[in-house]
Amino acid sequence: MTTRPITDRAKQSLFDALTCAVAIPDSIVLDCFCGTGSLGLECLSRGAKRVIFVERDRSALDGLRNNIGALRVGPECDVLSADAYHLGMLLSGKLRGQQLGLAFIDPPYAHMETPEDRKRVDELIGTVLTSMAPDGLIILRHPTLVTLHDMAVHPRVVRQLHYGAMAITWLSAGTVPA
Repeated sequence: MTTRPITDRAKQSLFDALTCAVAIPDSIVLDCFCGTGSLGLECLSRGAKRVIFVERDRSALDGLRNNIGALRVGPECDVLSADAYHLGMLLSGKLRGQQLGLAFIDPPYAHMETPEDRKRVDELIGTVLTSMAPDGLIILRHPTLVTLHDMAVHPRVVRQLHYGAMAITWLSAGTVPA
């Protein structure tokens, strides 16, 4: 009840498109609000060097750890039992000077309902951007009805995919023209 797993169809479509846009092999991936880790684990199956998972819900963390164990990918995984909104120093400590190639940010839909809530998501994205490679992408999952026009990240939107009530927005990590 605490997670919203992405549908198989949407995940397949997303990764088919990502394969053409970003180099997943050998990259470091961040999976915020990861739940049981399906997006980050998919990246590992496609050759990612390492995934940093961020989740605070205990039952989701148990599921994540079970999935990591079942797939025997523990050495390639860092699991942070933390509130993603307080990621700053934790992330820089895990990266040790390296940069992220891909980041998934999948907050609970309720965190996108009001401008105040979206501001927190915006600030999280700003934090993640400081650790991204210039050619990296941030993938933001949110309700289709939510527009990003009132968010500072709006100029970074490079693509948006829709699957029923779910939208997946791609954000550029590179410099955005003023």
